[in-house]
Amino acid sequence: MALPIPSKSARALVTGASQGIGLAIARDLARFGHNLILVARREEILKDIAADLENKHGVIVEVRAVDLADQDQRAELIEEIKDREINIIINSAGIASFGPFKDQDWNYESKQFALNATAVFELTHAVLGGMLERGTGAICNVGSAAGNVPIPNNATYVLTKAGVNAFTEALHYELRGTGVSCTLLAPGPVREAVVQAEDMSIVDKVVPGFLWTTYESCSAETLQALSKNRRRVVPGPLGKAMNTVSSIAPTAVLSPVMGWVYKKMG
Repeated sequence: MALPIPSKSARALVTGASQGIGLAIARDLARFGHNLILVARREEILKDIAADLENKHGVIVEVRAVDLADQDQRAELIEEIKDREINIIINSAGIASFGPFKDQDWNYESKQFALNATAVFELTHAVLGGMLERGTGAICNVGSAAGNVPIPNNATYVLTKAGVNAFTEALHYELRGTGVSCTLLAPGPVREAVVQAEDMSIVDKVVPGFLWTTYESCSAETLQALSKNRRRVVPGPLGKAMNTVSSIAPTAVLSPVMGWVYKKMG
């Protein structure tokens, strides 16, 4: 099963498109000739990206400055796209927090749940009906290798990503034979190919450089997996290791160790 063929009327919708995985996938989709709708909060950055992609690849790129954690803004986008020809959706937007759950800022945790889980749930539903009617479409939801195992000091994030993981894989099996592919992207650490010392986050400092994968390689693996309707793609060496270890190591052993690491990140 190949990715849907680019057409003048269709759009590939990418959330979290202003940076990271979302931006890398948007660039590759534009290079393949797909017209785009880019969604993120920062309109000026999206406009710059859109202009660059249109100039390089001759595609149409629409931008939507939307905070997907905001219910009203999310509802407005959903009202629009449910009647649009969206043939690809990449649900990439997401945030994380580290440290004891009881100590976290509740407003941030609530936004994290809305962005990481509710937005994925609602946007997928909004475009799925049209895809099924047309008999073609591709859905990619960004979960995480972290969603495979309970991780202390990362509780809200693993709650959302475990849900996205299971939701997406369930849809993968539901949609067999419909012409609509559904793939879970469950990465481990992903970052720019080169990160300057002054720009390194705590995660950059904790995780050795050779274990990371780049946004560009993550995008390439993801689109290849989506075109083959694979259930799950886990790019990068640490992601693959986490995926394997989490399937065989006892939770009682693995969770405390990972929780100690994530506490350091907090």
